[in-house]
Amino acid sequence: MNNIYAIIFDLDGVICSTDRYHYLAWKALADRLGIPFDEQVNSQLRGVSRMESLEIILGNHSGEYSEQEKLALAEKKNEIYRSYLSAMTPGDLSKEVRMTLHTLRQRGYLLAIGSSSKNTRQILNQLGLGDFFDAVADGTQITKSKPDPEVFLLASSMLGVSPENAIVIEDAESGVQAAKAGRFRSIGIRSDGNDPMSDITIKKLSNLTEIF
Repeated sequence: MNNIYAIIFDLDGVICSTDRYHYLAWKALADRLGIPFDEQVNSQLRGVSRMESLEIILGNHSGEYSEQEKLALAEKKNEIYRSYLSAMTPGDLSKEVRMTLHTLRQRGYLLAIGSSSKNTRQILNQLGLGDFFDAVADGTQITKSKPDPEVFLLASSMLGVSPENAIVIEDAESGVQAAKAGRFRSIGIRSDGNDPMSDITIKKLSNLTEIF
């Protein structure tokens, strides 16, 4: 693809999948609070920040908690989530993803992570990718979550590449919206191959080697 020098990857759902861990952690917190939580509610949390996710889960009960209490609840969820993450190993990184990343690196592309997760560094370390990427922009460095483009703009800035010369790889609608808002081109990963918002749609990450 012409004029693309850098590829910025979302983390969860693209490089790896921690959806199940998020679900179990939110479920444990909701159970403690006596609030119903199931896969349907969980589907509303895709691509949004931790505090926004908490508000969705609390729903009509949101007003019963102070901002300080909400921060404590969000931190408790993260504590539970991190306990699950600690069991991850390099073996949890699929061969397909590993080979794709190394192929793109060999072809001379700058590679970065652009994730709203504050656990990005831990996940990369657990997967054996702690020092692999040229830049890592994550939730510890930004104030606005996707669909705001802040994390992708930060990643491109860290790489020294303008948005016009970078492309974002995403699996969530909010991430594709963030890419568009930041003037990046985007590639959406969809198992059904259908994502009208993205510039290009692929079914799996390894398809990138057919494009770049």
